Amino acid sequence: MSGAVTLERPTNRDEEWRYADAGFLKAADPAALAQWMEWTVAPGEVVQEYRVLASGDEAGGTVERLRVHVGRNGRFECAAVNAAGHYARLELEVTLEQGAHFSFGGVTIGGEGKVQEFVTRVIHAEPEATSRQVVRAVQWGHATGNFLGRIDVVRDAQKTDAAQNFKAILLEKGAAANAKPELEIYADDVKCAHGAAIGALDRQAAFYMASRGIPPEVARKLLVRAYIADAFELVTDEEVRTRLLDEALAALEGAAL
Repeated sequence: MSGAVTLERPTNRDEEWRYADAGFLKAADPAALAQWMEWTVAPGEVVQEYRVLASGDEAGGTVERLRVHVGRNGRFECAAVNAAGHYARLELEVTLEQGAHFSFGGVTIGGEGKVQEFVTRVIHAEPEATSRQVVRAVQWGHATGNFLGRIDVVRDAQKTDAAQNFKAILLEKGAAANAKPELEIYADDVKCAHGAAIGALDRQAAFYMASRGIPPEVARKLLVRAYIADAFELVTDEEVRTRLLDEALAALEGAAL
């Protein structure tokens, strides 16, 4: 007779949870953290998923984990606004068959002591699949925005075309951002790229706008809006793209602009 399986609670020593809120992990139910929603995108099918994380649960945080298998020439498009706290994590694991495509656009946005993160793993399991990821973070107060993005290209996945890009704007000195891009490539005929940048608002752009008569506070808001909008350029539905941008901008209330 076999006993029940004992699940270990993740900690910050685990690489995939290294930037997570330690207090939340200490109190969380290991069984809940181990759960995944499982989806399948049929060959040739297009599935679009859009999410807004706006509040944490009573335990002080929320974790959503989605595992998606995209069939041959299928397409999975996902975009999300992570404006929740105290701790909020959206994790995606996507496996792509031949000719499949995955796109992700995400924004973490918040202040106070919130910890918000996106964690993605894209597995190019067969040739000629493509993936694009664009993540933006806007943090103030003592908030932290994180992006852990991994791309795996298996040995036979030739003609893979994959890219991910992360940028963070820190509106106050106490805010922080962490990026951990990873590429693990075993095929030799691929195009894979990643990039990360963390900094403050572009002073040169703000000066240029001021020289054209735009008040400084308006200029800052316009710069942040354009910056956030980058993450949703991959969203093909214009109405949804506008709604996600509006949700993100609404979360800017109280920001140090």
